[in-house]
Amino acid sequence: YLKISKLAVAFAIIHSKPPGKSSKEYTEHLAKTVSEQDFGWKWKAEVLEAEVLRLRQELLLNRICPRFCLENNTSVETLLDRECVNSTSYSSQLEDSGCDVSNDSAFDSLGIASDFHQSEHNVSTSNSWLERVPPLNFCQTSKEQFLTAPVQFLQHLLEIRKLSEGGILQADFSELESDSFTICNSVSQMLDALTVFYNSPKFPVSTFLTEAVCVLINLITDTKLSNYVLKKCFKKLEEFKKNLIQIILRNSSVNRFQALHSISQTLVLLGRNSILRNSLISLLLSEVRQFAEQLLQAHQVQSVYDITRYENIFPLCMILEQLLQNETEKSNVSSSSCEGEEKIKFLKNLDQIILHLSDEFPLFSLYLWRVNVLLNSAQMQ
Repeated sequence: YLKISKLAVAFAIIHSKPPGKSSKEYTEHLAKTVSEQDFGWKWKAEVLEAEVLRLRQELLLNRICPRFCLENNTSVETLLDRECVNSTSYSSQLEDSGCDVSNDSAFDSLGIASDFHQSEHNVSTSNSWLERVPPLNFCQTSKEQFLTAPVQFLQHLLEIRKLSEGGILQADFSELESDSFTICNSVSQMLDALTVFYNSPKFPVSTFLTEAVCVLINLITDTKLSNYVLKKCFKKLEEFKKNLIQIILRNSSVNRFQALHSISQTLVLLGRNSILRNSLISLLLSEVRQFAEQLLQAHQVQSVYDITRYENIFPLCMILEQLLQNETEKSNVSSSSCEGEEKIKFLKNLDQIILHLSDEFPLFSLYLWRVNVLLNSAQMQ
């Protein structure tokens, strides 16, 4: 039946093709027309899904706290226009090679570090934060603007949490259990948008992007909301961490170091959460170990190695060192926090790897040795 149907379609195309056009050209034209119609329907479906999510977000916030008002005078368009005006002051960043990451200037130039600390201050100042949160809006087009809706929703959620903690509002956060779809989709949408940005960063960075990182960190560190987010979105957060690590390793652009430094700091901030930290350390140990083994093999047979991957492995080493350093500085670190299969694999034959690579790759060998010391220090505790 399928063969007969295909044959009938073929004959119909041949008989109906316009003069001066071959059957192949006419078939490709018909396929393109149908594809464009499908794309139109997909776009309409995405718009409707976005509107449904927006309504669910507003409904959930209203159920959690009916007194919370979502209206305010600041529009998304006004905030974006302000970004365009302020962008001229950052033009010098585009001329910089981005290679100097010896201090925090590269990270601060993205605005994330300073904005994160500012956000920590603002979260305690309820009224000022509410004033800068635009109403929920999905009518955005650029990749940065896809962050608008989830960031605003989660900002409102954090604000309700802070106001309820201070006794200003009465809120019922048990509603999050009955509507896990909304918070999961919002967090997933925000993580996907951040991944898109980190894949091809644009300078100067919009405040929506830096605010998204602040909101994400505040969300997973909040004592009440983090349980809901980590429980419902743990797999998505794990996927996000893996994506960021691969973006660091694969990036081969000339001016990449400034962007890689910002991704590194985002991973470090995620590693502050005890639940996410252990899995992040395992991921980093795995990547560094695999690269060290590949580099040793290439060195022994005198074959070429990926110089870009070699340069990009150092941000992962620095993240790993910082996370392990934080582990050893805490007096209440559990003995199992750094244990696991990846740690055993990493430490196996590590001394031999360092010995063979130390002459040709002294800096990388030094990082391996420092990670080795930190792992053993955590084990001793």
